[in-house]
Amino acid sequence: MVECGSFNKASEKLYISPPAVIKQINLLEESLNLKLFVRTHRGLMLTEAGKSLYQDAKYIIQYCKESVARAQNAMQAHEDVIRIGTSPMTPAQVLVDLWPKIQKDCPGIKFQLVPYDNTPENAREILANLGQNIDVVAGIFDETMLALRKCDGLELSREPICCAVSIHHRLAAKERLSVEDLYGENLMLIKRDWSLYIDQLRDDIWKNHPQIHIVDFDFYDTNVFNQCENNNCVLMAVQHMKYVHPLLKILPVEWDYTIPYGLLHSPNPSPIVKQFLNAVSKANR
Repeated sequence: MVECGSFNKASEKLYISPPAVIKQINLLEESLNLKLFVRTHRGLMLTEAGKSLYQDAKYIIQYCKESVARAQNAMQAHEDVIRIGTSPMTPAQVLVDLWPKIQKDCPGIKFQLVPYDNTPENAREILANLGQNIDVVAGIFDETMLALRKCDGLELSREPICCAVSIHHRLAAKERLSVEDLYGENLMLIKRDWSLYIDQLRDDIWKNHPQIHIVDFDFYDTNVFNQCENNNCVLMAVQHMKYVHPLLKILPVEWDYTIPYGLLHSPNPSPIVKQFLNAVSKANR
């Protein structure tokens, strides 16, 4: 209905009459005691209540599809399989690079990549329940984030905090940025209380570099990278994010700010996951 923009187009897609579609929507609004659509001569528009319900419905539908996939994976599950969650924001390349060394200590372990849609809802669900359907996810973290997501982390490196810019941005010609290069720019930082390390950077900028305009965002996803490219902003990033958006270039900055990068896992990992994490730690030395 929302995608179609009108009752007539929705009826064609659903192979039922327009009056039948209108009746179903009217009944839905009546049963929920909500007005979901504004009817205009130009078509249908969602109300604020409609937008909220629509977003939640999309999440529920996607979650149901992923539930089926997880059930299918569970049927094929084996005790020596490590299930690695992957998304554009959390690629598993670090494990691919370490795999030859890992295999020496864990010759029987196999990888199973489990793709997921990187949304705030999925992040909360997956990270709070690591070990159920996904064992590990690679990404940036710190103690603040681990406490927020109720999981644990194995640090593999300290990644310099960099800046991503559009390949068309005035700074894209540079190979390295100074802090002064960011003067006059909109710098996108994830909201306060997500990471102590990023909050320290934020406070330093506010105190010592007020010429940089900080723009907060709530969650790392592809939409944030699109916003950076479309609005010609500068986005806080790390080099592991370099393949998220093809039109963005990630540049190091002449400051000393870093953030831990590694594997997120359950606070109580299974014996096979413990063995795997020990092998990863050893391989990373």
